[in-house]
Amino acid sequence: MHAHPDVVAGFDAALRGGPVPAGLVARDPAEVERRFAVYRNNVTVSLTQALATRFPVIQRLVGEAFFAPLARLYADTDRPKSPVLAEWGDGFAAFLEAFPPLAPYPYLGDVARIEVARGQAFHAADARPVDPARIAAADPDRVRLVLHPSVLLVRLAHPAVSIWARNQPGAEASPQPLPLGPQTALILRDAAFQVPVRAVGPGDAAVLRVLLAGDRLSVAADAARHAEPGHDLQPLLVSLMRAGAIVDVKE
Repeated sequence: MHAHPDVVAGFDAALRGGPVPAGLVARDPAEVERRFAVYRNNVTVSLTQALATRFPVIQRLVGEAFFAPLARLYADTDRPKSPVLAEWGDGFAAFLEAFPPLAPYPYLGDVARIEVARGQAFHAADARPVDPARIAAADPDRVRLVLHPSVLLVRLAHPAVSIWARNQPGAEASPQPLPLGPQTALILRDAAFQVPVRAVGPGDAAVLRVLLAGDRLSVAADAARHAEPGHDLQPLLVSLMRAGAIVDVKE
């Protein structure tokens, strides 16, 4: 009898186009290959659809006809490790950046990182927003604001937030050129269970990095002013409170 790891490895190789696994039988032995081919195709289609569901903007940017074989190639290099396919694809961004035919489109990896982060934010743990009165009553020099588990800050080498936004369903074509250079994305799950993506400037990004690290709000304010002289902290805090993204106050 074959050991379990050998059976799994043989089955996986067969799904990738290798010989039919040993031990499969049918009333008509000639049917074994044909029937397994149907199963192999179903697996391939399912993985392609799962990847398209998680990366709809990538599919839109490269086109459905190109995305399908691209997904199959990715699935051959990074097989799902969990039956929850919504969790599969964390390595897709790096795959896109290393795929030679996509070298003229280096921003695709960053767009994929946004889509991965949105999935992580959507499935993050629940936490109730803090009472704003607790923030108002806290000592501004000592207070530490705890952000919702869904809050993510993603540094991007390209203007991927703008590219992602322009490729949303119903988005109108903009006559304005895309901004140049890198962007930083703020991604969170708001009180309405939507997952917006927002480009933040250097000051807001500095605040968020400090808060996510668990440091004091006064430290965050200093970091923001260093990154962006004259930075105003209040609009970001109001935005986070409205989204239900501040969940605790510690002193």
